[in-house]
Amino acid sequence: MNRKDTKDTNKEKKKGTRKQGDQGKSSQSLHSPLLTPIPEGWLEIGKIVAPQGLHGQMRVLSESDFPERFEVPGRRWLLCPGEREPQPVELVSGRSIEGKNLYIIELAGVDNRNQVEELRGCRLLVPQSDRPELEEDEYHVVDLIGLPVFMQESGELVGSVVDVIPAGNDLLEVKLHQDKQEQKVQKTVLIPFVKAIVPIVDLETSRIEITPPEGLLDL
Repeated sequence: MNRKDTKDTNKEKKKGTRKQGDQGKSSQSLHSPLLTPIPEGWLEIGKIVAPQGLHGQMRVLSESDFPERFEVPGRRWLLCPGEREPQPVELVSGRSIEGKNLYIIELAGVDNRNQVEELRGCRLLVPQSDRPELEEDEYHVVDLIGLPVFMQESGELVGSVVDVIPAGNDLLEVKLHQDKQEQKVQKTVLIPFVKAIVPIVDLETSRIEITPPEGLLDL
């Protein structure tokens, strides 16, 4: 998640966007109508969606903003439909498909198209502790979800972050604190994740401070 000055209109959302898989989200298997939850402590980085050729290569739909997840050989883990525990696999090689959110990868021991078909719908995982280094003002989404949001000037509690939405400038979806609304159903607002509006993100104290322009928080 990049947080940059509002003047940076051509921001490249390279790291920490919602699709980085850092929310440990579950997704629907292509083999089953049931959701297979991601075990606690793991992050989804992609899903095997199709074979590529006849010799064991496969297409992976990326859920990560880190190309090295698919391009740097080494240990990864597979979670297939119906399984509860990720199984270790070895990434042999990988490359991106230009203009698409897809990678072509090779896994050790997978040598033909039929083997890939058996893996269709399986998800690639990494341990949550395995986090690539971020640059200044970049954040892992999993660290932002749940953080309380305060008005910087008054210290008033606004709400808490429930989602991060990728856009031209990424948006924090904030569920408003109950006292800020009369309705029984809690409402959410979208706050641009730029320094001019979100000057403080303090992970150590679990706190976000905002300076929203007039009308941004109006329901």
